[in-house]
Amino acid sequence: MGDILLTWLVTTVSFLIISRLPIGVEIASFRKAAIAAAVFGLLNALLRPILFLLGFPLILVTFGLFLFVLNAIIFGIAAAIVEGFRLRYGFWSALIGSIALSIINSILLSFI
Repeated sequence: MGDILLTWLVTTVSFLIISRLPIGVEIASFRKAAIAAAVFGLLNALLRPILFLLGFPLILVTFGLFLFVLNAIIFGIAAAIVEGFRLRYGFWSALIGSIALSIINSILLSFI
């Protein structure tokens, strides 16, 4: 249980860091970032396996690069669900934001 809470907190901080970068991801407050992190985690757990199965042929053809698109789709859905979490440039903000989220999460989790 402690690992899940720690990961959630790190993802929340990552969302706050991403909102400060000039990539078009806007998050209103810490509370909205915490909600966005929880929604993003739930969508990753529930929706990602389904999207992976549906997109498996494209993942094979693109040698795994389509996984970036799947992450951007989940990032965009989370932005659509959470009020106060906005993508200024649409899909491109979701794509760059999801890549930035994975990089920042990796860096922060490596310190812990």
